[in-house]
Order: sequence, then C-alpha cells, then structure tokens
Amino acid sequence: MTTSLLALWMPILLSAVIVFIVSSIIHSVTPWHKNDYSLMPREAEVMAALRPFNMPPGDYMTPRPMSMEDMKSAEFTAKMAAGPVMITTVLPSGPMNMGRNLGLWFAYLLIVGTVAAFVGAYSLPPYSGYRGVFRIIGVVSFAGYSLALLQMHIWYHRALGSTLRSVLDGILYAALTAGTFGWLWPR
Repeated sequence: MTTSLLALWMPILLSAVIVFIVSSIIHSVTPWHKNDYSLMPREAEVMAALRPFNMPPGDYMTPRPMSMEDMKSAEFTAKMAAGPVMITTVLPSGPMNMGRNLGLWFAYLLIVGTVAAFVGAYSLPPYSGYRGVFRIIGVVSFAGYSLALLQMHIWYHRALGSTLRSVLDGILYAALTAGTFGWLWPR
C-alpha cells in the first residue's frame, strides 16, 4: 500500500509557497548573493565593443573548438593562451522580465515538490512519522535544489563561493520542503 500522490497536493503546494517566500527574502532583502557576479572590468567599454555584434540571447563559449582535434591544434591552444577564455550567457536586452522568471521559479518549486512527493509516496509506508518523511523528502528535494549546481563549478568554473551559497540555499529549501511534508503527511 502506498500514499496517493493526490493526497500530497497540500504539502507540494505549501512547500513551494514557503520556499518561494524564503528565497525571495534571501535574494531581495539579505546581502547573501550580493557578490555572486563580479563587475566586468571596463564594463561600459566591453558593452560598447560587443553591442555591434547584436548577439542573440544564448550561451556562448570563446574560444570554442569545433572538434576534439581542433582542441588539440596549435591555433586553438594559442587562442586559449591569449584569452580571454569565456563562457557567457547573453540575456535579452531591456528590462529583466521578473514576472516570467518568478513564475518559472515557482513552477520549478512545484516540480521539485512533486518529484519528492512521488518518491516519498512510493518509498514510505502509509502513515509514516515526521522523521521518516523529513529524511526521504529532504534528500530528494536537496538533490532537486542543489546537486546540479556543483557541475556548474566543475565544468564552467562558476565561482566556488556562489556555488556553495546556492547549495546552502538548497539545503534550507530542502529542510523547509521536508518540514512541510513531515507536518502535512497523511496520517
């Protein structure tokens, strides 16, 4: 016998709301993520130099090898040595669409909660206690909130401090999600 996923709609929704509010406070009120991105040296000049290229939104790598053989070539090695070596995300010009971003963030929180609920519903016996629910939901939601962030540091050299702050956010979000599920788990 398993717990119905439909019976978990309230902890899924409420945990998403709680994490949404806490994450908004963390990012809007506290200085916790203030230094996640460094200021580009001579920012105005760099922006003016890049503007004529009219780069569409997307992810770019420079220099970018076209193949494994190209990566081993003297020309590519020279480009890497000369620099700058960058992985850049270009966003659409104009004001940031916070409504879209916040809407997508909330949808993501619902997805993490739903996946955690699914795992919990099929791995926990019915009428599980708070600690058992907290443990399973906490681990699954931590994986959803944080683990992929580490590969951004490994492969794309995202600053370790930014990565670790975001992982710590994920631990907090996971604890809030797990606590909400533990509290509202059907008994």
